[in-house]
Amino acid sequence: MAVDLHLLDLDAIARRENARHRSGRWKFLVAIVFSLVWVLPFYFLAISIFKSNTEYALNPPLSLPSGLSPIVENMRQAWELGNMGQSMFNSAIYGTFGAALAVFFAAMAAFAITRIDIPWRNGWFMLIFAGTVFPFQMYLIPLFFGYQKLGLLNSHAGMLLFYTAICVPFPTLVLRNFMSGLSREMDEAARMDGAGEFTVFFRIVLPNTTGPMIAVFLLQFTWIWNDMLFSTVLGNRLETRSIMNALLVFQGSYSSIGPNVVLTAALLASVPSLVLFFLLRKYFMQGLRVQQA
Repeated sequence: MAVDLHLLDLDAIARRENARHRSGRWKFLVAIVFSLVWVLPFYFLAISIFKSNTEYALNPPLSLPSGLSPIVENMRQAWELGNMGQSMFNSAIYGTFGAALAVFFAAMAAFAITRIDIPWRNGWFMLIFAGTVFPFQMYLIPLFFGYQKLGLLNSHAGMLLFYTAICVPFPTLVLRNFMSGLSREMDEAARMDGAGEFTVFFRIVLPNTTGPMIAVFLLQFTWIWNDMLFSTVLGNRLETRSIMNALLVFQGSYSSIGPNVVLTAALLASVPSLVLFFLLRKYFMQGLRVQQA
């Protein structure tokens, strides 16, 4: 009887193992399907930029290109017809200076909230962070009419002012959490030696916050670079148009030249943010590790 029970146990274990293997195979197949669906748009982009207008129109969309040379003409048309040079310059100005100023102001705010004994510190933080609680779309109409009255509509200064202000709350949250974990003994020792608050901030706290500041700078730069909503409403003229706004206009105005040229323009527009990420990825990962710690 004991032998029969033992055999039954082995049979149950075998059935469970078979069911587990079958479940694992189905999960693997589902993962492959989802991976193919995820990769398909990138494959379509990768092959379309190497096709001429004629080849794109006559062949199936997912067919391989006959050569690599058409990408040069596609890039030339996208750059010239889409006015990408001016738009990339505008987005670089907005992203670089807007994100840098926002992170710097956020660092100052986080320093005051966490390292200085000011009244209502949590209240000041909640006031700063309240800008991210509401949907950004609700700011559009007040911003448009306010900028119109102040003469900031369709101006570089107006766009830079907006991007700096809108990007302050999130870095404040990140830097506040990081600075609150730093030891305050160095601050107190510097103050006992006669150092002022600005000296403590610039010479002690700021050098120890480089990693998180670069991490949030990259995130805010990417958001500004990819923003199309506010740039369309606040800076729609040619001289102030951002790269995403330019792509939107290019897609509508020059759709007759072929989707392959529009896709090439989209690829060119994504290059600067990718290059910046790879240049600063070491500091970005350091900032993430510090926050996780």
